[in-house]
Amino acid sequence: MQQEPSRQAPDKPRRHVFHAQVRFADLDPLNHVNNVRMLTYLEDARIAFLRWDDASGRRTRLGGLVVARHEIDYVKPILLRREPVRVETWVTEVRSASFRLAYEICDDDHTYARATSVLVGYDTGTQSVRRLDGAEREFLDEFLLPEG
Repeated sequence: MQQEPSRQAPDKPRRHVFHAQVRFADLDPLNHVNNVRMLTYLEDARIAFLRWDDASGRRTRLGGLVVARHEIDYVKPILLRREPVRVETWVTEVRSASFRLAYEICDDDHTYARATSVLVGYDTGTQSVRRLDGAEREFLDEFLLPEG
């Protein structure tokens, strides 16, 4: 599985692109990708998205987060194929302690699923919600494409 940082110029909001390989084990008895595996594609893309290179070139990631909500619309079944599908991820909302991600699982010809997730900053030491820090908000703003 591979990732690309953007589909647009760096000075504009952008989408993170992750390539998910469809595996035989992902198929259900109807011979298309199982709905739970589609969520795994989203998870893999989300993990890749939440890591970035900071100004010093160090690989870093957002602090503690928990997923508070997922919504997914299955648009078209994915069949076994050689080419990976793209999972495009972007930010639609940033709040003080949470943010909303949007995703599309697609290729050049079809959209297979659309989804959103709400992630909340979480302090594992105190087991409580935490505010997003400046570096996190700055990173998320690079991918902010508000809905509407």
